[in-house]
Amino acid sequence: VQLQASGGGMVQAGGSLRLSCAASGRTLSTFGLGWFRQAPGKEREFVAAISWDSARTNYAVSVKGRFTISRDDAKNTVYLQMNSLKPEDTAVYYCAVDRTSLRVFPTGDRFEYADWGQGTLVTVSS
Repeated sequence: VQLQASGGGMVQAGGSLRLSCAASGRTLSTFGLGWFRQAPGKEREFVAAISWDSARTNYAVSVKGRFTISRDDAKNTVYLQMNSLKPEDTAVYYCAVDRTSLRVFPTGDRFEYADWGQGTLVTVSS
C-alpha cells in the first residue's frame, strides 16, 4: 500500500490544520490507522489512532482534546484535525497502517504499524 500525506504547512500558535492521508494499492477498511510525528532530534511518537470500524480512538495525552482523528473508507483516507496548535506540535507528521487487521483497540505502539506514508511537515510559530 502507498500512503500520501498532505495538509501540512506553517501556522501561528492557536491556529488549525487538517492533515489527510490517502491510501492506494489496497483497501484499508479492516485495518486501524494511526498518526505519528517526529520533531528534529527526537524519536517518532504516537499522536492518534482509530480502529478499523471507527468505533474507538486513541490519543496521546499531549494532543487529547485538541486533535481529532477520523477516516473515510469510501475514500481510503484518514484525517487528523488539529486545533489550538502549539509550537511544540511542530514536527513531520506520518500516517501509518496497523499490521493487524480487525484490532479492537487502536494501538499507539509504532512497532505495530507496517506501512508508513512519507510525512508532511507542520510548523507552528509562537
